[in-house]
Formats: sequence, structure tokens, C-alpha cells
Amino acid sequence: MASPALDHALSRLEGALGQLEAAARRRLEAERGRANLETELTLMQDDRARLAVELDGTMAKLGHVQGAAEEVDRRLDKAMTALHEMITRTEAPEDAES
Repeated sequence: MASPALDHALSRLEGALGQLEAAARRRLEAERGRANLETELTLMQDDRARLAVELDGTMAKLGHVQGAAEEVDRRLDKAMTALHEMITRTEAPEDAES
């Protein structure tokens, strides 16, 4: 028959082992969570790098489009000025006849 002191010691040992097992489980879960966060961070960094490249390309295209729009605007202004001058010259002799 075990003595009450031995029973008490075994009981305390079982409690301590239970706490140790619980702490080990928590630690493993925390490590898994950290690994998941690190993986997610890596994926986010990859996405950020990809998006930065896409943004650079889009900005370059925008610059080309803006340049083309400015050229079209310049040509339209030139064409409108030429048309206005032509209309003015065409209407001038009619005004002189009146």
C-alpha cells in the first residue's frame, strides 16, 4: 500500500506533466501559427512585387497615352485653325460683294 505522501507526490507529478503537455501543445500551435503567418507574409510580399511591376508598366503605358493625346490635341488645334482660316478667306469675298 502506498503512503499518503507518495500518493500526493504522484498526484502532483501527474498535474505537472499535464501542465507540461498543455504548454507543449500551445507551443506547437503557436509555431504552426507563426509558420502560417510567415508563409502568408511571403505571399503578400510576392504579390506586392508583382503589383509594383504591373504598376510600373501601367504608368509607362499611361505616359505613352498622354503623349499621344497631347499630339492629337495639337493636331486638332492646327486643323481647326486651318479650317477657321479657310472659312474666313472663303467668306471674305462674299462680305465684300454685299
